[in-house]
Amino acid sequence: MSFADKITMLMSRPGGENVQKDDVPWWMRYAGRGLGTVGSSIAILLGVFNCLGLFTLNVPCLIAGIWQMLAGFVVIVCEAPCCCFCIDYVQTLSDKMETRPYWNKAMFYVGLALPPFFLCFLSLSTLFGSGMIFGTGIIYGMMALGRKGSRDDMAAMATGGTPPGAPPAADHTVTLMEDPDVWRPN
Repeated sequence: MSFADKITMLMSRPGGENVQKDDVPWWMRYAGRGLGTVGSSIAILLGVFNCLGLFTLNVPCLIAGIWQMLAGFVVIVCEAPCCCFCIDYVQTLSDKMETRPYWNKAMFYVGLALPPFFLCFLSLSTLFGSGMIFGTGIIYGMMALGRKGSRDDMAAMATGGTPPGAPPAADHTVTLMEDPDVWRPN
């Protein structure tokens, strides 16, 4: 076992990674990957437009444009390594990002997208470019949350009971939501 495999094994959650990724709907995976790919390429183009702030002596917008172009490049490397096949380390970085939990990706993308907003606040190019990277982070955050519970599970948890299929709790008092004759329609 190589050193990189040992580090990857140490950094991953035991048994939680594959279960987490299998629970996510297919369309959400493609939405995250698609928005990351398209959004980062748009962010790069709009970052170039932001760099035109140099001509108006607007230095914060220049810095925001440079940051937005770099953030777009990092996201496109992580989401679509086929777009940057001429760079050697791209596939390695993309594989490392694929092994990370979804919440790590979400925090990383949101963290990359926020600084241009604060540097060049009133620019539409910053709003759209970094907003797409931010949206990618939001989608990965929703993927980290997982699927919503069934109606029965949510009703049972709202009343303080146990979800169906779970072992019964020690308290055997029945509430209105746990009695099927009371809340189920006829």
